[in-house]
Amino acid sequence: MPYIPHTQDDIDMMLATIGVNTINDLFDEIPASLRCSEQKIPPQLTEMEVARLMRQRAVVDKELTCFIGAGAYQHHIPAAVWELTTRGEFYSAYTPYQAEASQGTLQILYEFQTMMANLTGMEASNASLYDGASALAEAVLMAIRLTKTKTKTVLMPTTVHPLYRRVVHTIVKNQGITLVDLAYDVKQGIINIDQLPDIDAAALIIPQPNFFGQLEEVDALTDWGHEHKLLIIAVVNPLTLALLKAPGAWGKMGADIVCGEGQPLGIPLSYGGPYFGFMCCKKVYVRQMPGRIVGQTVDIESKIGYTLTLQAREQHIRRSKATSNICTNQGLMVTAATIYLSLLGAVGLKNTALSCHQQTTALVEKLTAINGVERVFSSPYFHEIVLRINKPVQTVLQALTTDDILGGYDVQQLYPELENCLLVCATEMRTMADIEQYAAALKKIMA
Repeated sequence: MPYIPHTQDDIDMMLATIGVNTINDLFDEIPASLRCSEQKIPPQLTEMEVARLMRQRAVVDKELTCFIGAGAYQHHIPAAVWELTTRGEFYSAYTPYQAEASQGTLQILYEFQTMMANLTGMEASNASLYDGASALAEAVLMAIRLTKTKTKTVLMPTTVHPLYRRVVHTIVKNQGITLVDLAYDVKQGIINIDQLPDIDAAALIIPQPNFFGQLEEVDALTDWGHEHKLLIIAVVNPLTLALLKAPGAWGKMGADIVCGEGQPLGIPLSYGGPYFGFMCCKKVYVRQMPGRIVGQTVDIESKIGYTLTLQAREQHIRRSKATSNICTNQGLMVTAATIYLSLLGAVGLKNTALSCHQQTTALVEKLTAINGVERVFSSPYFHEIVLRINKPVQTVLQALTTDDILGGYDVQQLYPELENCLLVCATEMRTMADIEQYAAALKKIMA
C-alpha cells in the first residue's frame, strides 16, 4: 500500500517518471507462484481483533525442516542474543556515523575485532563489511593495492561460492583486474595443486570449506602461493574455525587476508539478510584494509577509551588516495555476533561445530544407503556435501516439500556439469528424527 501522504496524483506522476503503469509492475520479477494473495482485513476491527485474525492466519504457515546450506545456515541462536541486541542502547543507537560514535558502540566493535582476530589467527580485524561476497571483492582490491608492481591477476577457484565470484567480477570490472578460474578435481571436489597455473599473479583465493562443503588442502595451497610470491586470501566460514586450523596458521606463513560471511554467528536467515562480512589481515597490511577500524587508547586521565583509527576512507582524505569508499559497517549484526560469541565461548562454539559435522555425517550415511543416491566427491567435508541422485533434482525437491522438508540446493543451477546433484546440509538444529524423516521421505520418492 502507498503511504498516506501520497495522493493518487503523486503516485501516478512517480510511476510515469520511472516508466511503469502500476506499483505491482515494480515486482514483476517475482514469479506469480511466490506472490501472496491480497490479505483482506474486514473494516472497523479493533487492534485486539486484528491481532487475533493475524494469529489465526499464521497457523496456516508451516515450519519446514531445512537441509539447505549453500552459504546461509540455520543455527540455534540463544534467546539472549537478540533480546540484548534489540535493547534501545544498541537497536536505536547503533548508527552514529563517524567520530561521534558512542563509546559503547565503539567498545563492542573493538571486542568484535578482537574476537575475529583470535578466531582467524590474524593480527588485525576491521569492524565488518556489508556481506561475505563484497568482503571477498574488497579483499581482491586490497591485494591488488598491496602488489603495485605486479600484474593485476588473481587466481580464483571455481569452488568459491558462485555468487561471490559473480560479485567479485562485477566489482573489479573495468579496473584492469583479471580473474583466472581454477578448475576443481572432479573426484575430490577441491583444487588440484598439481594443476595450478604457473603465471604471474597477485593473489590466490582459498575457500575453506568450499562451496561443495569440501575441505581444501589449505597448507599446501598456501605454501604454493607464497613460493610463487602470491598473497593468500582465505574465504572461510567462521564457525568452522572452532574446529579447523585458523587461516593465520595455514602453511609456513599463514594467510595474508581473511574474509567471509558472518551470518553463522547469531544472525537469522531472515529471507537473505541483512548479514555482515568480516575481514582480518596481517598487521603489516592493515593500512590497506578497507572499512572502519576501532582502536583502544587512554584519555588524559589514563582511562581506557575507544576511537575510530586509520581512517583512510574517501570522506577523510582525497578520493584518489583513499583505500576504501566503505564508510560504515553492519553495526547491529556485529553487536548480535559479539553477544553470540560471548555467550557460547570457545567451548560452546566448538561443540556447535562438532554437532554440525556429526549430524551431516549421520545424514550422509542415511541418504547414501538409499538406492540411487551416492556421494559425488571423496574428500573430507564439514557440514554440507554434494549427492548425486538418479532422478531430476527439482522433481525430488518439490516432492519433499509435501513432507515439509526443504531437501537441499540444486547444484546444477550453478554448475551445469553436475547434473542431478544435490547439496545438502545439516547443522546442530537437525535432530536424528529430522534426518530419519528426510531419509524415509527420499526413499519413498526414489522407489
